[in-house]
Amino acid sequence: MRRQSDKVLFNIIGYLIIGTFAILCILPFWLLITGSFMTQKEITLQGYRLWPSLWSGEAYQLLFKTASNLMQAYGVTICVTAIGTTLGLFLTAMTAYVLNCKDFKFRNYFAFYFYFTTLFSGGLVPWYILMVKYLHMKNSYLALIVPLLLNVFHIIIMRTFISAIPGEIRESATIDGAGDFTIFFRLTLPLLKPALATIGLFIALGYWNDWFNTMLFIDKSSMYNLQYYLYQTLSKMEFLNYAASNAGITITDIPSDAYKMAITIVTTGPIVLLYPFVQRYFVKGITLGAVKG
Repeated sequence: MRRQSDKVLFNIIGYLIIGTFAILCILPFWLLITGSFMTQKEITLQGYRLWPSLWSGEAYQLLFKTASNLMQAYGVTICVTAIGTTLGLFLTAMTAYVLNCKDFKFRNYFAFYFYFTTLFSGGLVPWYILMVKYLHMKNSYLALIVPLLLNVFHIIIMRTFISAIPGEIRESATIDGAGDFTIFFRLTLPLLKPALATIGLFIALGYWNDWFNTMLFIDKSSMYNLQYYLYQTLSKMEFLNYAASNAGITITDIPSDAYKMAITIVTTGPIVLLYPFVQRYFVKGITLGAVKG
């Protein structure tokens, strides 16, 4: 009886602690939502509040006044993210599979080469010259896809997953006459769903949040991705506020602070909605990658 009461008390305390942490995690996001619906005057006078005294959609009206450009940037980001994530997953899994094959004589040399690139790089200027002068990727969507295709950290994680697959599966398939491509596509990939979901989420986040490659290699506004388009819009708004303040003009009609909150919601919303669909595989992938038995 006492053990049962101790278990109930433990569950109550555990739920209280977890609930407290959940509220602390949700609270900043709620402030983000309410801040995007506040007026600039209220933010200036009272700061961000959990419940605004006056709800206003001025920030979203300002954001969607250029809805065509916004949707175009959304389309570029979605296409680049989908294509880049698919190709990146395929190349990462295939590279990790080859590096895990014990009969591949040069696998240790290639593994050292990949690891070496994490310690040293050629620098920004040589990379820019390579991309623009030799690969001719200026104002090309390939400039947004190719640089993020492979990540050594992702290859190492994927290789850890593949090494956990019993080697007898590959040996038995080889005895039955299966080639490496058959083993990879029909046996290895179906066993890598948690790993593919985990690495796929990492790659998708990298493509979705990327703006630096657009700044370097894209000059056409029609090819801007979402992050860089919103960065440009926000920079122009901050410049107007700065110019007005230097001229002694106070601008209170432009909801610049609420606009920042609205931008954050617009950019992070799709990823937040995507996460529940891959959460099951993501959690399983993290636990499998952390413990290798």
